[in-house]
Amino acid sequence: MKINSVHAREILDSRGNPTVEVEISTKLGSFIGVSPSGASTGEHEAVEKRDGGSRYLGKGVKKSVQLINSKIAKSLIGKSCLNQKKLDELLCLIDGTDDKRKIGANGIVACSMAIARAGAASYKKPLYTHLNDIYSKLYGKKIAVKIPQGYFNVLNGGRHAANKLAFQEFMLVPSANSFAKQLQMVSEIYHHLQVLLIKKFPGQVIAVGDEGGFAPPLSKPEEALNLLVKAVEIAGYSKKVSFAMDVAASEFYSERKGRGKSSGEYRAHKMFNASSLMKYYISLCEKYNIVSIEDPFDENAFVDFASLRKLISQNSNLKKRKIQIVGDDLTCTNSLRVKVAVLEESCDCLLLKVNQIGTVTEAMQSAVLAQKNGWKVMVSHRSGETSDTFIADLAVGIGCGQIKSGSTARGERVAKYNQLLRIEERMKRR
Repeated sequence: MKINSVHAREILDSRGNPTVEVEISTKLGSFIGVSPSGASTGEHEAVEKRDGGSRYLGKGVKKSVQLINSKIAKSLIGKSCLNQKKLDELLCLIDGTDDKRKIGANGIVACSMAIARAGAASYKKPLYTHLNDIYSKLYGKKIAVKIPQGYFNVLNGGRHAANKLAFQEFMLVPSANSFAKQLQMVSEIYHHLQVLLIKKFPGQVIAVGDEGGFAPPLSKPEEALNLLVKAVEIAGYSKKVSFAMDVAASEFYSERKGRGKSSGEYRAHKMFNASSLMKYYISLCEKYNIVSIEDPFDENAFVDFASLRKLISQNSNLKKRKIQIVGDDLTCTNSLRVKVAVLEESCDCLLLKVNQIGTVTEAMQSAVLAQKNGWKVMVSHRSGETSDTFIADLAVGIGCGQIKSGSTARGERVAKYNQLLRIEERMKRR
């Protein structure tokens, strides 16, 4: 199926910032791809192209849009949308840089996602099935589609909230036999949590953060986790819900140099070095039913990640729980960094964000590498989102078994979860 036209435009994301939307048309119709954008971004991520200047406070994306409507459109028109890998490679070739800085990863990823949707329509398949076909070919064997376990961010801190909580996300991990039941459980807990927060902070407005989780005036992780424990208990799910944290430690890490070495400090609710922060995580895991910790150290601290994994595995109280250590800023969905993390034994789960690397194919290649080395994979949204649901189909299509897309509030978060409900319903009918 040949591409007849390519048109990019500037739209707004959930934080009110510009982002790139690309519309690709074939004889079957028009297909959209939209780029999300992160607030907490790793230094090794593919580069977003922004306009600078005063318009939209410098965050406009018209330069990327113009390049897509000229260079990329010229190269894609007339090409078949059925070979995702070939077209993604072409997008990378047109940009010509390692980090997508010429066109911008925000423009390239929107093109790549639109191509995938056009390809699915050409094959007359649901998007998740088409993505599964692509992924299975890259993997070298048929991968089963799978509805993922949700990781629901209901309390926000860090760069996602205007409070003093350094850790960025506190998530609920419900155990249920369907995604529909997971969603119900978290929704109920979320509303009980809101009542607890209103009682705890009378007369104050309880805001929500970028990802729909509440952003109350907390400062310590224990305060957040205690509230979650209480809300889960009130909802009647104490034995069915675990907890996860995205620490995003790079955001509160400061490097200092001395005596010929580089070392650093983590300025959270108190001062930590890597060793004391490691012990603090262990203490939290011993006190609370935490099953996943994302980015516990700085984005270049491969050895510290590995040390925490080893410490958990040697702890008699924790090793049976199989707490996963997730790499996000550490790995940036980049296969080269995943290889380093594999060699260092830094993680056992990859956070997969397509816009971190720039194309669907490259993201899938990182996932293949992770899974072939025994890692889990968690597909993730960004803090700046739209109502686009691509990642829901992606999580099901690659059969990774994990997804996070924020809380059960805010349309751009719930859109992904609602898409999973549709897919789950469709899969049960088969």
